Amino acid sequence: MIAFRRIPFPLLVGDFLAIVILGVIGFLFHNRDLNARLLTTILPTLAAWALVAPWLGVYRPETASRPAHAWRAALAALLSAPLAATLRGLWLNSAVLPLFVLVLGLTNALGMGIWRLLWGWLVFRSDTRG
Repeated sequence: MIAFRRIPFPLLVGDFLAIVILGVIGFLFHNRDLNARLLTTILPTLAAWALVAPWLGVYRPETASRPAHAWRAALAALLSAPLAATLRGLWLNSAVLPLFVLVLGLTNALGMGIWRLLWGWLVFRSDTRG
């Protein structure tokens, strides 16, 4: 596994915010009110991300800050979607729609990939400025 003390705190906050922002965008896209129901999507997604992402190396120091490894975060988001949807379905006592899993996975993969590219660029930029 990974040593959490070596993970940059801004990276963890960014991952958290990326998932929250993607959840809010999803709710707004469906003309839903931003209320406590939003948590039924965000919390399972955060839990699934926390369980899946470390196994794909998204927090390893040698890969976390390199834009070329942003695909790891995108893949982790895609692979965590079925677990997130299952946890959400259990919470809501409802069926898990395959289309929801697909859309959740693809949008989160895109969002996390973009965020991690931005993170890698920021780290690279600060490293080159010394």
